[in-house]
Amino acid sequence: MTASLSLSQARRIALAAQGLDKVRPTGPVSSRAVGRTFARLQVVQIDSVNVLSRSHFLPFFSRLGNYDREILRAMAGRSPRRMMEYWAHEASFIRPEHFPDLLLWQKRKWVGASHLEPGVREGMARRILEALAGGRPMTAAQLTAHLGHEEERQHDNWGWNWNLVKRVLEHLFEEGLVTAASRTEQFERRYTLTARIFANNGPGDGTHDSGADRAASMDRLLDAAAQAHGIGTVRCFADYFRTPVKASSESVIRLVAAGRLEPVTVRGWNRPLYRHVEAKLSRTAQGRALLSPFDSLVFERRRLEELFGFHYRIEIYTPAEKRKYGYYVLPFLLRDSVVARVDLKADREAKRLLVRAAHGEPDAPPDTAVELSAELRLMAEWLGLDDVVVAPNGNLSSALASATAGN
Repeated sequence: MTASLSLSQARRIALAAQGLDKVRPTGPVSSRAVGRTFARLQVVQIDSVNVLSRSHFLPFFSRLGNYDREILRAMAGRSPRRMMEYWAHEASFIRPEHFPDLLLWQKRKWVGASHLEPGVREGMARRILEALAGGRPMTAAQLTAHLGHEEERQHDNWGWNWNLVKRVLEHLFEEGLVTAASRTEQFERRYTLTARIFANNGPGDGTHDSGADRAASMDRLLDAAAQAHGIGTVRCFADYFRTPVKASSESVIRLVAAGRLEPVTVRGWNRPLYRHVEAKLSRTAQGRALLSPFDSLVFERRRLEELFGFHYRIEIYTPAEKRKYGYYVLPFLLRDSVVARVDLKADREAKRLLVRAAHGEPDAPPDTAVELSAELRLMAEWLGLDDVVVAPNGNLSSALASATAGN
């Protein structure tokens, strides 16, 4: 018989899978705890917006609290690497073991180099690969100087400020031939050969041979995505690594047959659903977290609304006058519900965390402002900021300002 669950149980399964169901442990956060968190999430999206913090740092704060960001830099920038960059759910940090499978399924057409003459692209690619093979990791600017490349910048297409070297580098990144050895303080990639990363991580160069089993690769990706979800639809699982829905559907059938997934029904969530065999059902959900706009819990907006009753969209690219909630808005998770959202900005010069707007959900519990205030204080401490300042915008702002003043 197909197991039947309540919506509350489904929420607790999802939160446990994401490491958001428990109160954070007290005391210093170890590198082992950060590594375990990344192994649970499988993928962390990268985004260049730095109005609060680089987005890939935030999921670890949400789950662990005040941790040292240098741990992540070491995981991604020192051998043996536990994180590497590639396309997954957009540009992301992934586990190195997923790279060969993603390389088979993440064939995006990089428009930045697609319009180039094949001879021009291939000639520059050859020079770049030779330079990286014989030297240290370099940024696009350093490679440009190293190769002695000069050109007049074009302003007639998207990415106009990227020269030929940068466009070909991104093409090679998409092909899996180069990756990021690390990032600069300005968040520029230091490129290196992907084979070098894998040579330092152990046997293999991170690629599949021509006879690789695409179905087996898809099954590994879908199994990992389902573990990270705990429970979800085919669309949920496919969205995690952005794999094709048809191939993902076929993989789910195989994973059910193998006993890795089981069909379930959830009252109030009326779509075909699957629970991972290793998913835990917590008795209660006691967590509290501010979630990045790019957090893996909120990747799939339809799932977020059906599971938590929370409608969310990122308004970064919406004109200011048309925004409803703000520029960089973080959902606030309290226990088993998403109860509020806040538009945040780190004023690093004045050392203040600015709450530019605070909105509570209609069914937000009475302690929302107090709990949110405590979470904002913790975030300010993690970011090295001295104060939290709440602007009078949003239906929760007054209560939040009072709670913050009382802390």
